Amino acid sequence: MTIPQATREDELFLSIIVPAYNEEKRLPESLPQIIHFLQRQPYRAEVIVVDDGSVDRTADVVRQFQSEAPFLILHQVEHGGKGHAVKAGMLHARGEYLFLCDSDLSMPIEEVSKFLPPVLECYDIAIASREIAGARRYNEPLYRHLMGRVFNLIVRLFAVRGIQDTQAGFKCFRREAAMQIFPLQRIKGWGFDVECLFIAQRRGMRIVEVPINWYYKERSQVRPLYDTWRMLMEVLRVRLNAWRGLYG
Repeated sequence: MTIPQATREDELFLSIIVPAYNEEKRLPESLPQIIHFLQRQPYRAEVIVVDDGSVDRTADVVRQFQSEAPFLILHQVEHGGKGHAVKAGMLHARGEYLFLCDSDLSMPIEEVSKFLPPVLECYDIAIASREIAGARRYNEPLYRHLMGRVFNLIVRLFAVRGIQDTQAGFKCFRREAAMQIFPLQRIKGWGFDVECLFIAQRRGMRIVEVPINWYYKERSQVRPLYDTWRMLMEVLRVRLNAWRGLYG
């Protein structure tokens, strides 16, 4: 594998950002998989777990793995929502490629390679897709799939054009793109994905969808009806923010 060299010695090739809120049960399973994957790679990397003001043992779990993986970083912030945590992690990261990774690893961590050179090049943002040709879903309840398709239709009508799946929690940003997008991000909740892609399209960035294998895992933090309604309101807020000139 040929890996592009970072431009400075203190730069890393890859940063994996894992937002976490009360994830003491998931992280002991997912962190070893991420760590062992990176230990087998020929490039320098870091993992940033952004503890979004958890009230359980999330921070302690991360600390337990730091002796095994010096590249594992715990970044603690006050609780503000998933978008808040992602923004903090992105702006804290040092990698040439910044990869957003859900803590449940519903996409196997080995598929990160699909988003990176030499497998994939010439893009600003590469986003995981559960909808395009080559993608496969496993064990997802029908009602959740239908809710996701209705939401995506609304997103395509009001905010982000031509993207079949904006909400999969795995996205890779080239550093230059991330440093343009995340300082402008305003939404702290689940709708941050739509906002970031909206900003990217307004700036003419190259967005590609990458087909993944995706395994449905029940999330205790997700309340399907309430969170879907809240995300719809956040889509409308993106349009309002744009009208107000908040995205430059």
